[in-house]
Amino acid sequence: MLMTPAPSPFKPQSASERLMLPVDVPTVEEARALIRATEGVVGVYKIGMELQFAGGLDLARQLADEGHKIFLDVKLHDIDNTIFSAVRNVAKMGVRFMTIHAYPKTMRAAVKALEEDNIDHLCLLGVTVLTSMDDDDLHDAGYRGRVAELVGTRAEDARAAGMGGIVCSPHEAAAMRPILGKGMVMVTPGVRPAGSSADDQKRVMTPGDAIRAGSDYVVIGRPISRARDPRAAAEAIVAEIDAAL
Repeated sequence: MLMTPAPSPFKPQSASERLMLPVDVPTVEEARALIRATEGVVGVYKIGMELQFAGGLDLARQLADEGHKIFLDVKLHDIDNTIFSAVRNVAKMGVRFMTIHAYPKTMRAAVKALEEDNIDHLCLLGVTVLTSMDDDDLHDAGYRGRVAELVGTRAEDARAAGMGGIVCSPHEAAAMRPILGKGMVMVTPGVRPAGSSADDQKRVMTPGDAIRAGSDYVVIGRPISRARDPRAAAEAIVAEIDAAL
């Protein structure tokens, strides 16, 4: 039987706090410009692989020191000892969220690092199935069954491991909330405002619909970062989130 998680300190309180913006740009200078343009509207800045390999790790430390909430999207998956040590080091950076691939052993090693060091400022998120993948992609990768089934299994594993939350498509959000309970955080990429391009995402939903489905945080990148006025684009999304609460 799964234990009921305690209420999470990482739950967002306002509409603005629920918006996560990926800073998927080639340079730190461009990242800083995007952050300046959206500061005060965006709740969390997500630093992914593109920027990590161009000075993004140092930037994450600096932004955390400046008081920004940072989501380090590293999607770790390795042997237990490596995961344990990596999570310890990431925690020292002061970031708010980080991702671990939702394999049971990997998640247990990550949670152990937090528990042994009494770390309470870092939320570990289990990545279930990437939102760029559909059933056919899973089958090509050697998995049986459907995306929704695998997401459910990994959500159960994340809860059993003691993770802070999961990352999943908004299309799975409504079904995942009973599995996660109220205590765990649910982060949903693959969110696009009505009328915008899906780009490389295959399982997408509007911000309002994602929130109504049970998402705590929505990850929205290119509709903001590539907009003529990123701040106005972010403000419009926050207004849609607020209307859905």
